[in-house]
Order: sequence, then C-alpha cells, then structure tokens
Amino acid sequence: MKFYVALLLYRLVFLLLTPIILLLLVLRSKKNPAYRYRLLERLGFLSNEFKQSSIVVHAASVGEVIAIKSFVEQLIQRFPQTIITITTFTPTGSEQVKKLFADRVQHCYLPLDNIFSSTLFLQHLKPQAIVLMETELWPNLIAQCHHRKIPLLLINARLSAKSCTSYQKISALISPTLQAFDHVLCQSEQHRQHFITLGANTNQCTVSGNLKYDISLTTVMAEKAQELVTWLSTERPIWLVASTHAGDDEIILQVFKQLKEQQSELLLILVPRHPERFNDVAQLCLTQNFNIIRRSNNDALTNTTDICLLDSLGELSAAYSLAKIVTIAGTFSDIGGHNPLEAALYKKAIVAGADMANFSEVNQQLLQHQGIVQLDDSSSNKAEKIAKQLSEKITLLLNDESYRLQLGENAYQVMLTNQGASLRSVKKLISML
Repeated sequence: MKFYVALLLYRLVFLLLTPIILLLLVLRSKKNPAYRYRLLERLGFLSNEFKQSSIVVHAASVGEVIAIKSFVEQLIQRFPQTIITITTFTPTGSEQVKKLFADRVQHCYLPLDNIFSSTLFLQHLKPQAIVLMETELWPNLIAQCHHRKIPLLLINARLSAKSCTSYQKISALISPTLQAFDHVLCQSEQHRQHFITLGANTNQCTVSGNLKYDISLTTVMAEKAQELVTWLSTERPIWLVASTHAGDDEIILQVFKQLKEQQSELLLILVPRHPERFNDVAQLCLTQNFNIIRRSNNDALTNTTDICLLDSLGELSAAYSLAKIVTIAGTFSDIGGHNPLEAALYKKAIVAGADMANFSEVNQQLLQHQGIVQLDDSSSNKAEKIAKQLSEKITLLLNDESYRLQLGENAYQVMLTNQGASLRSVKKLISML
C-alpha cells in the first residue's frame, strides 16, 4: 500500500513538473539550440516510422552511449532480425548514437517520466524488453513495464554510498521499483550491496563488471583520428584536457601559462564537456591572451597557436590519440570525474584531480596498477594547490618519457584485464527473453 501511495504522489508531482521541465529545456536551448527540437518525443509522441517489438536500451548521454557500444554491437550480431531502439536524454547523446550506429538502430528520446508520456511511449513501441543502465531508476516507467510484463534489466548498475543514503529516504518508492527488475547487473560487489540495502532482491542482483572497460579501437575511430592528425599536423607535444566544467578552465589555463615558460612548444587541446560552454571557454582563452584555433571553424594550426579548442561532438575519443598526456577534468571539485578508459585505450599517461567519485572502482584499479596519476585533495587554497600540483605532474611527465609510456601501458593493461561485462549482460538479457 505504501508503494502505491508513493507512486501516486510521484506521478502527480512529475505531471505538475512536466511543463516546467519543458520550459527549462527551451531556456537551455538559448545556448544549445538542439534542446528545443523534438520536444514531442519527450512527451511520448513518436512518428509512425518507429517499428514495434524492439529491444529498448536507454543511455542517458554521451558517456553512457559510448559505454553500451559493445553491448549493442553484440545484440545486433545475435539478433540480426530484431530492431534495437536506443533512447537518450541529451542532444549530445543523440548525436553520439547516430555516429556510432547510424541506421542500424532506431533512436528517440526517452520520454519524461509522467504517466501519460510513458504510456504513449510503451503503446507505440510495444517493446520486447527494456534495458536501463547505472542509476536510471524511473519509478513510473518501471512500474508500467512491470504491469505490462515487459522484461526489465538494469545493467552496469552503480550506486554510491551517498546516493544510497539519499534513496533510503524514499525507500517506499525505490525498493519496489528495484524489485520490479527481472535482474540487476552491478559493476562491483560494493555497488551490489548498496542495491540490496535499498531493497533489490538478493538472488536477482549480481556482479557483471563495468561496461566501460569494453571498448576497442574501431575503423571509424581510426579514420577520425587520422582526420584530426591531418587537421593539426604537428610534432609539438600535446597536453589534452578532457571534459572541462565551469571552474576547471581557469585552473588549466593558469597551469598552461606556467608550463609554457619551460615548454614553449607545448600545445593544449581543450575540450569543454558541454556544447553551450564552447563560446564562453573560447572567450576565456582570448581574454588571457592565448592564441586559439577552433575545431568548429576548422582553423589551421600555426606556429603561434597556443590552444586548440575542440568545440565539436563525437571527436574526443579520437583526439586522445594525438596527446602525450591526458588530464581528466571534472575532478577538481565535486563533479565526480569522467571516464579515463578511453585515454587508456590509446595508452596515454593520465592525470586526474582528487574527485573521481563517479569512477571510484576504475580509479582504484588504475591507481593499484600505476596506471594513473592523481592529485591530492586540499580544503585550503584549493584552486591554488591544484594548479601547483598539476603543473608539477605535467612537467614530470613531459620530461620523463619512459615514465610517461609506462603509465600509459599500465592503464591499457588494466582496461584489457577487466573486459567482459558486455557479453555477460547480453547473456543475461537472452535468458530473460
């Protein structure tokens, strides 16, 4: 009874929030116009071109889409006659789906989790099964799938101790939601215990490993890498800083200015995480008197270029191939970091800040096998200390080639050793169909 009351309240609140969410999407579109397109999909309205009886796989944004690549490729191979529908939330995730899979899958946004939108979505697609990943727990959609007897699988499931504590406050809603899954495949035993604490069925919650290890170089990636090599065409040492957030860029530019005093040929490839920040970051670089080129303009590299701003979509992975050193941004504050494994795929020396909470197990594996350099945390003069530490680490790696190469090789071996989660996830899905 508690669950039905909680679900009813959730549905009511989400229904009231729907117009506000749509308004926020429109406001966000001022910086990224893609957010104002296909709004009907977010309400569950799909065109008649969408085929029914597909396997639906949800990946919220770019990182998740990249993580499910191997899983989806294996699904396509094993079920060549079955339609695969990939859903996302963000326009960048949508673009990544198109780049990776083109017309081999059908794609739309996952609708907002109000009862009318999800009902329209399910009635239109009539899916064979729905696969969600990580912490995509949408109580209304999951409850409707359970009621319709649509198999539900949660893959690459992760739940931090902090999130577990937060979810416990609404356990009347979350526990039955987790129990509606036919199976939950977790990244690690630690995550499994957190899900069980929240109410997941012990015998339906197992460890399968982390999908994000299951990456490999593809023809498309190699072609894109060659395209970027042609664009830059330089022998200068390159430091690539991936997925910066507000506050990261100021630290990076401060460090870069210091590094240039000793390494005048050093070239920085700067990659903001969100497209709506591209122009702001470009202006910040110009304000600090750096000479920049922008990928979006296909500007030519010159001897006076300091910074290459990678203000494009779907090119970060290939850009890692150009770098001597990669720094993972989003790790200098409370963002929690981003996936370092794409850099490991190219055997690059990786440096990260203290906050890798989103990839804690991956980070621990890399640290244990000397596959990453991580900065210390400090509560006082934080930005200043981060800049000092980062400058020291990058200088060391630039000057010590053997250490730099060994760091990259160690990271690559960690990635290879931990692969296999995609295959285990596919086998579990097959057993449910």
